[in-house]
Amino acid sequence: MYFFLCHLAITDIIVPSNIVPNLLYVTLLDRGTISLSNCLAQLFFLAIATAAECLILTIMSYDRYLAICRPLHYMSIMNPKVQILLATSCWFGSFTVALLFVCSTSTLQFCGSNVINHLFCDLHPLLNLSCSDTFIVDLEILVFGNLNVVVVCVFIVTTYIWIFRTILGTSMTTGRQKAFSTCTSHLTVVCTYYATLVINYLVPLTGRSTDLSKYISLLFTVITPLINPFIYTLRNREIRSAFHYYIQKTMKLS
Repeated sequence: MYFFLCHLAITDIIVPSNIVPNLLYVTLLDRGTISLSNCLAQLFFLAIATAAECLILTIMSYDRYLAICRPLHYMSIMNPKVQILLATSCWFGSFTVALLFVCSTSTLQFCGSNVINHLFCDLHPLLNLSCSDTFIVDLEILVFGNLNVVVVCVFIVTTYIWIFRTILGTSMTTGRQKAFSTCTSHLTVVCTYYATLVINYLVPLTGRSTDLSKYISLLFTVITPLINPFIYTLRNREIRSAFHYYIQKTMKLS
């Protein structure tokens, strides 16, 4: 579990590190420029981290299924070689998808306004600036986006149906509480991440204000990676105790 949590943490570091520096520059100075090559590079790293997080969250649901439903076979199935293979496959698949999107976007012609009415270089704002046909890129977003959401959601729901059946069939109260605690943190991250992802990329933009799109993008790229560590670590007893200790100490000092 912790092996995949490390990779999830890497994606949560890549996204804000890729977005926030230029975002702060543009916001604080109320101006800012970025070259097309740098814009495509920003889009590339965003696409890698986004796709990788989707795949890693899916693998983590399978990891929990093995740990709860087949605990005696866990170490033989999810051995270090398999973990490395799964993680490598996630990053390689994410790299391939990101490269496909960036290559398709780089072929577009930008002959009109060069002002991106957005917080960073994202697919939809770039497509809105293009004066050439964006059908191929729109089709890629539709196919890969819907395929990813459908396959991943079906897989995660299926694994959690088996997990909850196993948990409810367990007579030990302590084991049941521990299993529910582990699953709750993962499901919270999955629901938060996919809700913002679907709204940002798959829900039609017609009727949505530009400011709302910016807020959704900010939630997706900054807020979600920020709260993920808290969701996973606050179920740890030692971290909760330390957190309460520092809160009480701060309140006494104030």
